[in-house]
Amino acid sequence: MTIGIEKSSRHQRIVGNFGEYLVCNWLSRSGFEVCVVDHTGMDVIAYDPRTKQRLGITVKSRTRSSGTETGSVYLFREAKKDRQKLADACEAFQCEPWIAVYVECDDDAHLFLTSLANYDRKYGPEEKRAVHGWAMTSKCTLAYADDPEVRYIRIKFTPIHWWPSAAKAAAP
Repeated sequence: MTIGIEKSSRHQRIVGNFGEYLVCNWLSRSGFEVCVVDHTGMDVIAYDPRTKQRLGITVKSRTRSSGTETGSVYLFREAKKDRQKLADACEAFQCEPWIAVYVECDDDAHLFLTSLANYDRKYGPEEKRAVHGWAMTSKCTLAYADDPEVRYIRIKFTPIHWWPSAAKAAAP
């Protein structure tokens, strides 16, 4: 059974907050000290006491309805200077810049976490672009799963008792 997706008026904000806290949860479960920060360019600061590594993480969260699951997630827009904002925040807090991408679909969700350096080296565009994205095609998702420098969690949604979406309830 698929739950379906019917977004509320505040869904974008809710899924954004959820993505940030999901990153915090998984890093905390892995021994990091973490906190959500309200700072331009950076959403989460994480500290690994074992390695003394401090991560400044920008989190991009999206919900993809059926048929749009393979759409890229915008990471950095040149016009908004998103990349520079992350770099500036990481410099101010003495962090290594990282990116996290949370994408939820009808039946599952994907959480990716990698350093900006790894993204640039392996997945970023070779030429300057107006928008830098995180591709979500099957081919790219498999490449991320095979990359030991990309932390990846797939969450499967299994509804037991849940409300049907309005679209499904109206179907004959």
